[in-house]
Amino acid sequence: MDLNALGIETHFGRLDWCIVIGYLLVIVAVGVYIKRYVSNVTDFIVAGRGLKTFLGVATMIGTELGLVTVMYSAQKGFTGGFAAFHIALASAVVALVVGLTGFIVVPLRRMKVMTIPEFYERRFGHGVRILGGIILALSGILNMGMFLKAGSIFVMGVTGMTSEYELKIIMSVLLGMVLLYTALGGMVSVVVLDYIQFVVLSFALLATSVLAIRHLGWHNIIETVSELQGEAGFNPFHSEGFGTSYVIWMFFLGLVNCAIWQTAVIRACSADSIRTVKRLYTFASVGFLIRFLIPYFFGICALVFIAQNESLKNVFLPEAAKAESDVTLMAMPVFLSQILPAGLIGIISAGMLAAFMSTHDSYLLCWSSVLTQDVVAPCFKKGLSSKARLLLTRIFIVAIGIFILVWGLWYDLGQDLWDYMAISGAIYFTGAIALLVFGIYWKRASKVGAYLALICGFGALSGLKPVQALLGMDVSSAIVGLIVIALAIVLMVVGSLIFPDRGRAPERKE
Repeated sequence: MDLNALGIETHFGRLDWCIVIGYLLVIVAVGVYIKRYVSNVTDFIVAGRGLKTFLGVATMIGTELGLVTVMYSAQKGFTGGFAAFHIALASAVVALVVGLTGFIVVPLRRMKVMTIPEFYERRFGHGVRILGGIILALSGILNMGMFLKAGSIFVMGVTGMTSEYELKIIMSVLLGMVLLYTALGGMVSVVVLDYIQFVVLSFALLATSVLAIRHLGWHNIIETVSELQGEAGFNPFHSEGFGTSYVIWMFFLGLVNCAIWQTAVIRACSADSIRTVKRLYTFASVGFLIRFLIPYFFGICALVFIAQNESLKNVFLPEAAKAESDVTLMAMPVFLSQILPAGLIGIISAGMLAAFMSTHDSYLLCWSSVLTQDVVAPCFKKGLSSKARLLLTRIFIVAIGIFILVWGLWYDLGQDLWDYMAISGAIYFTGAIALLVFGIYWKRASKVGAYLALICGFGALSGLKPVQALLGMDVSSAIVGLIVIALAIVLMVVGSLIFPDRGRAPERKE
């Protein structure tokens, strides 16, 4: 999209480029320097299990409050209005319950596992761990496949850049910087840099919120959303908005975000005690609420701003049809490029891009660790040395980085980014919910039931729009996700009752 052709000029200038480049160089230098504190695979993957409460909260929110989070949340605010706030509420409520009860995460920390598939082996056996590791890594890598695309759209919207070639170069350089410090410093680098970026981005988001309200006016924001979207813009249960099934789906995703998804669970596994685990999730519930609410609000403000600008309205809110996903994703950064003054927009952009890197480092470390610990290492009867595991994890980090660079360039999204991420993640978590809940809290859960639940997760692929187009179906991703979760639970229970374990497989020593 060429903003200049629409008669709109971004406030992003040379000063802002200097701020962004300087900040990112400092971040990478710190990440590389921290390499000296990594001596073994436990340091690399779970930071020596020495994470304290406040640092744990900051790094968990820092990971989940990435640029991709801001982008897909702002898009939901743009398309769903204030009704999108229910997603934030669901995430916060579930995280608080997990923190108060220790549901799932405390048993995992007590076992001192480093990955969720490691629990699969202890509970269900060697084969379940390998299959679970493959599915987890596949789902996770596909899930982060759109991160680069979201980042590139943000850069294009804020800077007014129109050359796709230049954009691809910038995103490739950013990814290369992340690969460098993540491959060298592991979880220690991730934790420290996530903390720095959490602080920077928190102030940036708050400052932007204040400016947005001053620029548009609170009363104007409410009235415009009401005019454009009616009751559906405020009531998530409205049939023309999200709907009841979508709200229920969001509560399952709230559980996944804090207690099922490996990048969050690894924080619990890195905590120094069970007490810290509970406090981490209890305090983080507030962060889970805010990390969604503020970006949703940005999207709502973008909707109001664009609705009052005829040139932009014709592009983002066409009367004949709904705008494509790539277009609605750009609404928030275009809005920021118009209301933020020079200098401040550079600081905000630096914080956003640092958050972009923050999410990438955690996810790259997470999925590479799963491939090493749960897919490759279990295939060696005598195990792998710590040095070999470190090398293999670093190789996987680079390989995954190359894959997501290619995937992000050619995959046709076709739906809201949040819905893509939810359904691609469901390939893993629909089965994982059954294995974790029943594996921890039901003694009769069996290996056969575990296999059936895991395989069932592939049914979530039918929620992706390109797959639906291929199959000639049109079903909401929420309905698909809920059906697959229900089916995975049924298969776990029925498979366990019909094919009970005669004797649990012995634990393998790492």
